Amino acid sequence: MRLTTKGRYAVTAMLDLAIHSHEGPISLAGISKRQGISLSYLEQLFSKLRKQDLVSSVRGPGGGYRLSREADAIFIAEIVDAVNESIDATSCGGAGNCNHGEVCLTHHLWSQLSMQIHQFLSNISLKSLLEKHNESQEQEKLEENAPEDQILEMMG
Repeated sequence: MRLTTKGRYAVTAMLDLAIHSHEGPISLAGISKRQGISLSYLEQLFSKLRKQDLVSSVRGPGGGYRLSREADAIFIAEIVDAVNESIDATSCGGAGNCNHGEVCLTHHLWSQLSMQIHQFLSNISLKSLLEKHNESQEQEKLEENAPEDQILEMMG
């Protein structure tokens, strides 16, 4: 099973958009700079995300993109599907012609795995990823301040 860069970048860009949503419309140039994804690639991805009504564009000075719905109503599987990314663990691309034009012995196993992965991603919202990101950021801040806190504690 393999999720290509297209799906990974789309999810990363959408999470970046969610993280910075309080700033108003977010430019693709900003996402490109923060995430190290080429601007032209982002333009292609966001064209597909816009067509699937996951983002909306704002034109003019200060324009950019924003989420079309609340982050808790956008699911990772939707993002992956929007950019035409297939989550397929079969070796035949789901066609069922794995063994000289016939279904191979393990086709149904890999096909079910693909469905399970899609279902898993269908239950993860952008908001839950955002919350995990925020928790991670707070943990990093605590760890950065830990030596200072320990010194103050020893002196106190």
